[in-house]
Amino acid sequence: MTLNTRIAVDLAAVLQNALDLGQAELPISLDVAYRWPSGTTADKADKLWSDHRTINASSNDDLDLAGSLSDGLGGTITFARIKAMLVRAARGNANNVIVGGGASNQFINWVADATDKIIVRPGGLLLLVAPDATGYPVTASTGDILRVANSGAGSSVDYDIVLIGASA
Repeated sequence: MTLNTRIAVDLAAVLQNALDLGQAELPISLDVAYRWPSGTTADKADKLWSDHRTINASSNDDLDLAGSLSDGLGGTITFARIKAMLVRAARGNANNVIVGGGASNQFINWVADATDKIIVRPGGLLLLVAPDATGYPVTASTGDILRVANSGAGSSVDYDIVLIGASA
């Protein structure tokens, strides 16, 4: 099985200020693209997992990155390293989606500390990319649980997640 990946970010913004006899503008343009063929070395990936998920109020979703996820073709995935992670919180969520801060066997190579968390607000997006050969290592049984949680009570949250990585 092969995987070909393209990740593109196209950010364009213009800061404007009306002046007495004209207008000042500061345009910003940032275009970043990653194109990875199938493989396990730098600038390559061979594993993909994605899902649309719901987390009940005040609950969490612990994702085992080494052996419990199934890809879209029915195969079991064991990531050795994560090269890209995207988490998108549904715009209609009342609560935030929290990524990180797992209980035990945390996948923490992408944050500074096991208790670190990233808040993805309703309609927000977290995109993390590590194209080098190391990526973010996953250690089966001791460092393979990615926690995604609902920040509060009262309502569930929906989120989309895409993990791209390598098997070795």
